[in-house]
Amino acid sequence: MNIGAVAKQTGLNAKTIRYYESINLVDSPPRRENGYREYSEKNVQQLWFLRHARQFGFSIDECRDLLSLWANPNRKSVEVHSLVTEKVKHIEQHIQELRQMKKVLTGLLDECPGDDSPHCSIIARLASEMESPNG
Repeated sequence: MNIGAVAKQTGLNAKTIRYYESINLVDSPPRRENGYREYSEKNVQQLWFLRHARQFGFSIDECRDLLSLWANPNRKSVEVHSLVTEKVKHIEQHIQELRQMKKVLTGLLDECPGDDSPHCSIIARLASEMESPNG
């Protein structure tokens, strides 16, 4: 199967597939005599797995770990569980940070007159070096 067919089947674009190959995240397929890559079902499965992992927000390094576990028939589910537990903690932390940012921005919106005057608390806050973004 050529890269175009793999891209269509997996929902990844060809540039992304080539990038994943270049960083050795997925196995590079062998090349035909004409130099084109010949993707196997195993290559497609790796890319599907990777696409799903990336959709859940796993980083490249986390995906590398997940792919390694997936390919290992002797893996222990505790290893996968631990990796995903850490990801959930990271997501929860990020949600809290986003809520705080929303609170600050909503407050700034309330303070900004939103009219034709040049005074704008949003611009003043963004230009300020004295206050932290959270507070």
